[in-house]
Amino acid sequence: MPGPVLIAPDKFKGSLTAPDVASALAAGLPGVEVRLAPIADGGDGTVEAAIATGFRRMQARVTGPVGAPLTAEFALRDDTAVVELASASGLALLPTRELAPMTASSFGTGELIRAALDAGARTIVLGVGGSACTDGGAGMVAALGARLLADAGRPLPPGGGGLVELAEVDLSGLDPRLAEADIVLASDVDNPLLGEHGAAHVYGPQKGADPTQVRLLDSALRSWSGAVTRAGGREAAAEPGAGAAGGVGYAALAVLGARQRPGADLVFELVGFDAALPGAALVITGEGSVDEQTLHGKGPAVVAERAAAAGIPVIAVAGRCTLAPERLREAGFADVFALTDVEPDPQRCIREAASLLPVLAGHVTAKWLA
Repeated sequence: MPGPVLIAPDKFKGSLTAPDVASALAAGLPGVEVRLAPIADGGDGTVEAAIATGFRRMQARVTGPVGAPLTAEFALRDDTAVVELASASGLALLPTRELAPMTASSFGTGELIRAALDAGARTIVLGVGGSACTDGGAGMVAALGARLLADAGRPLPPGGGGLVELAEVDLSGLDPRLAEADIVLASDVDNPLLGEHGAAHVYGPQKGADPTQVRLLDSALRSWSGAVTRAGGREAAAEPGAGAAGGVGYAALAVLGARQRPGADLVFELVGFDAALPGAALVITGEGSVDEQTLHGKGPAVVAERAAAAGIPVIAVAGRCTLAPERLREAGFADVFALTDVEPDPQRCIREAASLLPVLAGHVTAKWLA
């Protein structure tokens, strides 16, 4: 064997975290030197990937997307924190998956950022994705000290729907530590905040909004962005990425002074992927479903691109694969192995991925490492 195998998978959504996938694959490669660098693309799973590579797991009590308290996690190393919106304001946190397109709030994400500041973070990587809300990040900035008022000074109801009552935004009470912090928006989404390509129209239906609610939310977000600009925030509604996470991207850019970077690139830096790549004889990556979406900037595609540039063959491992062999080769993948190749029952593949992945790794060994 000319060199070690670098195992750098993303999560198998609904089944295993990226670190669990990496460990399961390593268990199926006895006698092989392995390097583990589980990855993510800036959405859910980013905190777990950071923890697997040396960050500390931190917890904070925050307000969930529809008001119920919950314990959320972030990752911390030295003065850098990784905050994951999905941990505090995610769609998966809604009780019994009841969608709340008009009332779900990003308030808990702001509380999680504040907890990271309290823990000494001065660089905060904000991973967005999987949000339950379309509130333009209004809840997030309210949790960080901004005042959002309706007529006659009344408190504003939570959620994007409440923004239709917005009369005034006061940013003077924002946590002063934000001005000294480096906020990095980790997102591959390039949608603006408003219009047919904006947060409400593109992502609102995924969060349960019907056509009437989509129009109301878009109008509410327009009012919100106007009020933020009048209060001294940056005019960022048209910037790529402003529509990320129901407009949380907009608030990060316009109010928190964030700079946006591709989520996968950021996570690769955090987990030390580029440092682990030199000298590897083979790279194994993958995710739950390797499909057309994989090829549009998701983590495994970035792995393939970087490894191919270094002349190292890349193997994709997946729960299932819907791509033709020629599409895989075009994207830089030398081969693909799917759980459905060893277990035809998709539900068993999901339930028992931890025991099936070592079997799949044995197939990789037989074909590529023998």
